[in-house]
Amino acid sequence: MNHLIEPQQLKDQLYSPDLVIVDLGNPSLYQQQHVPGAVHLSGQHLISGVAPVPGACPEISTLCAVMAYLGIDNSKKVVLYDDEGGGWAGRMAWSMDLLGLNNWQYLNGGIVPWIKDGFPDESTVNQPNSIEVNSVVEPCSMTRILADEIINSLENSDFAIWDARSPGEYSGDIIRSSRGGHIPGAINLEWTQLMDRDNNLRIRKDAQQILDDLGLSKDKHIATHCQSHHRSSFTYMVGKILGYKNIRGYDGSWGEWGNLEHTPIELGPY
Repeated sequence: MNHLIEPQQLKDQLYSPDLVIVDLGNPSLYQQQHVPGAVHLSGQHLISGVAPVPGACPEISTLCAVMAYLGIDNSKKVVLYDDEGGGWAGRMAWSMDLLGLNNWQYLNGGIVPWIKDGFPDESTVNQPNSIEVNSVVEPCSMTRILADEIINSLENSDFAIWDARSPGEYSGDIIRSSRGGHIPGAINLEWTQLMDRDNNLRIRKDAQQILDDLGLSKDKHIATHCQSHHRSSFTYMVGKILGYKNIRGYDGSWGEWGNLEHTPIELGPY
């Protein structure tokens, strides 16, 4: 499935009966301007919110209830967007994939190009067409990776880690857990580097070349993380949009890794 949709393509499909549009941006902006028909969801419903790893995945039953509230099942076409270039939209895409719901598309650039390029908007607060909760969902193991799986894969030549944090966090100069630094061998590509600021935050057209040049190519098994799996939800989503079949999100991220005692850590820029 093509996981990317452009504003003009979405405009041509507005009001389709099987279309669910989810706005994961700022609620105050949603109340002023959003894609017609879009329902709003706070990204906080997609995370556990429990310290010291608030970005970790909540109970699967919680995610299932969120999808049912939004009216999402495999029969729907789902379009996701936010107002920050894809962080919360990415977390929603990752959550859907975890539940085996691969029928999502990301509105390229989110609400930014939609507004700036003059597409129609509305301020009506839309209510979702909720459905019954599916309580028999098995999480997809090819979407999520755990800390011990990463440790056991560090020596594999076909395994790569995409660290979506800032260079300062990666090097250990900025410490946001009990320990700073990075997972040994991790490749640092800060998430916003793949957003085209000259094209209203759309994904850069040369994203694949950037990843290939860094060693984050499609033939690798990739784990992506940041501090809370917010920034790395975007990088996970970009991977899926580009056709990566073996990319998984580490929702524990540095909030977990940097606070564990048995996890290996490297310091410095390399």
